[in-house]
Amino acid sequence: MILSYLNDLFEDKKFLKKTITIAIPIAMQALLNTTLNLVDTMMIGSLGESAIAAVGLANKVFFVFILLLFGVVSGSSILTAQYWGKRDVKNIRRVLGISLIIGVTASIIFMAAGLLIPNIVMRIFTPSESTIAVGASYLVIVALSYPLTAVTNCYIALLRATNKVKAPVFISIVSIGVNVILNYTFIFGNFGAPELGVRGAALATVIARLVEAISILSVVYIDKGAAAAKIKELIDFDKEFIKRYFVTVSPVIANEFIWGLGVTMYSLVYGRMGDEAVASITITQNVEQICVVLFQGLSSATAVILGNELGANKLDNAEKHAKSFFTLQLILALIMGIICILIRTPLIRLFSVPNNVARDITKCLTVFVCYLPFRTFNLVNIVGVLRSGGDTKASLLLDMTGVWCVGIPFAFLGGIVLGLPIYYVYAMITLEEVYKFILGFRRYKQKKWLKNIVGV
Repeated sequence: MILSYLNDLFEDKKFLKKTITIAIPIAMQALLNTTLNLVDTMMIGSLGESAIAAVGLANKVFFVFILLLFGVVSGSSILTAQYWGKRDVKNIRRVLGISLIIGVTASIIFMAAGLLIPNIVMRIFTPSESTIAVGASYLVIVALSYPLTAVTNCYIALLRATNKVKAPVFISIVSIGVNVILNYTFIFGNFGAPELGVRGAALATVIARLVEAISILSVVYIDKGAAAAKIKELIDFDKEFIKRYFVTVSPVIANEFIWGLGVTMYSLVYGRMGDEAVASITITQNVEQICVVLFQGLSSATAVILGNELGANKLDNAEKHAKSFFTLQLILALIMGIICILIRTPLIRLFSVPNNVARDITKCLTVFVCYLPFRTFNLVNIVGVLRSGGDTKASLLLDMTGVWCVGIPFAFLGGIVLGLPIYYVYAMITLEEVYKFILGFRRYKQKKWLKNIVGV
């Protein structure tokens, strides 16, 4: 059966070309963002492991926000991809309008928390007063970037769903270049600038996000494509349209937000295991993200391609190509696991961390590789296949029960009750991926995702 899937995959040249065209630019953009996080961590790491821990925990606020935002744009992309399958630009712009309203509103709420009560927010994650002080000084500045991130992500999601994926990559390159240069300038006080430490990293992020937002809006409205909506077109929706939007999108928003809150609970446990544990898991997650970016691109390509086909009523093609995506996922997971094992030691050496932290990172990455096939299947299945056909309630149930019924209980058991080392706690938490794989595969086989949700 596997050989049959491989044969079908490599004979379908048109499918492979379209997948590569969409997945690679998205993966490149994710890789660029991850590389920036890695560079940030390396630069901040020179200030000590406490600085890494403080910024890592402060960024959990952004993590929860970005997951909520991802829920909005990912859910909106389901409708956008299917509308693009029938070339319905009017409704695509309506979807963009609603996603902007929700995304920007959420960003203002998170920004207000970061600006007004940064110490209280940091205290949620750690009892260390020194870590709270450093993290709060970072959070109060970086929170200004949240509304800019909301606008940028809403437009980028629309561009991806309509198969325009190159422009966001080039804009990310510019934004990341700006961020790295300004990090070097403001963290260490180079080029005549004041030496601001972690506050310099936050300031660099805000300026880079501003450059990114201005660039994406300029490209969109110069190009005059589907995303170039007038304000009137953005708010031209009625009750029936709003109902359709929220029936499809609200489970995705709830999915990402509830899952994000759950993952934030992991950080609460890590923060009580000490700065060394936080530094270990922060660096581990940065390395992980490099290994997972290709699958982020693949899952996005899955959602776009299957969504386009379902919207055009090509259900047989969608079913066939879903199998092809899973075949690709398995092949790439095996290759990436080997690469991760080979590069983990050179990557860890880039960070200024004690030997015991480096040892813990190595063990955490071994755990990551063992779970990689399950994690990447879940990414392609939940974010790509199930959501492409509007099976968002099943996606919500899988993610929610995985983190809250499996991951969090194991996190508290291992990290707080038993006081185990960070790599054992991480291994216990990651059992949620096996749980989601088993139930997610059953849901995929039921084919409830295989439908057109925007009409003929």
